[in-house]
Amino acid sequence: MCNLGQFDIDLKGLTEDITPLEYALDDTFFTLSDSDALVQGGSLHVSGSIRKAVGFFELLLHIVGSVRIPCDRCLELMDQPIDTDLRLIVKLGDENTEDDEVITVDENEGILRTAWLIYETIVLAVPIQHVHQLGGCNDAMMRVLEEHSAARSSDADAKDIDPRWNALKGLKIED
Repeated sequence: MCNLGQFDIDLKGLTEDITPLEYALDDTFFTLSDSDALVQGGSLHVSGSIRKAVGFFELLLHIVGSVRIPCDRCLELMDQPIDTDLRLIVKLGDENTEDDEVITVDENEGILRTAWLIYETIVLAVPIQHVHQLGGCNDAMMRVLEEHSAARSSDADAKDIDPRWNALKGLKIED
């Protein structure tokens, strides 16, 4: 069972210079993260550490595994491999703010909530176009797609070309 509280890091309570971190993410993580329709589930392993330095903390995470997302062609779920890294500098300050790769955590609270940071890193690692490998798409959906594509292209071919453009066909640039 996944609990988003397990991803919270008490920065003021860190006693060692380097604290190892390890999480196993499953479908429950994506359900609890209020994820959008893009990521439907997955199985990922997060490993890394948080290093305590003078005046700041350095968070290093490596995320590897796969997520289930809909295919852009057939809309069936597919497994998309994920292998990405997250590096952040965290400071304690007056209020919670994010600025590029520096996160400021309210000094009174002192808790770094990494669940959303991990989720965002995973979503950003998903390629813009995601399709099944060749032949992996749903056959019924691919037939429907081909029918509609063929109908659209035959309509475009059937249209008459504006006669004003026909005169341009005769012009040829010769070297």
